[in-house]
Amino acid sequence: MNLFESLGPAAPAAGALLLTAGAIAWTLILARLVGLRAFSKATAFDFAATIATGSLIAQAGTRSEWAEYLCAMAAIGAVFLVQFALAKGRLFSRRFQKAIDNEPRLLMRDGRFLDEAMRDARVTRSTLLERIRKSGAHSVDEVTAMVLETTGDISVLTDSNPDPRLLEGVRGA
Repeated sequence: MNLFESLGPAAPAAGALLLTAGAIAWTLILARLVGLRAFSKATAFDFAATIATGSLIAQAGTRSEWAEYLCAMAAIGAVFLVQFALAKGRLFSRRFQKAIDNEPRLLMRDGRFLDEAMRDARVTRSTLLERIRKSGAHSVDEVTAMVLETTGDISVLTDSNPDPRLLEGVRGA
């Protein structure tokens, strides 16, 4: 059964508007239940879940049958459920966390590029130089450490004596 056939020629636009609003409301309810992490990019999966949710909202808004719409809504719920389960698993098991999360990687130390680490991470020297410029450092020699974070972001430490805890868990540190 078509969802909005009784609306006549305005059915597709009105349907898209109402269904998208419903999908967004459902997503906000789920985000409220799961917590602030729902749209973070703390891990690669969190980032992928955010993109998937957006795609599923768009799909829900274009459905013309109830069954299709409910499938899209269920898929949004499934993304949140998996994300919630993974977050809980990370909290309770270090081994689980290590298995599913990326490990931060040291790419530069005391003004020296770590070529092997850069090659393994598939990061170019020009990318690191760009990050150094954006960090406000005036020289490569000012860089104490550069870290490729679990999210894919690159952090630049320019303090000559950084707190060693900042490099805890960083491969190559």
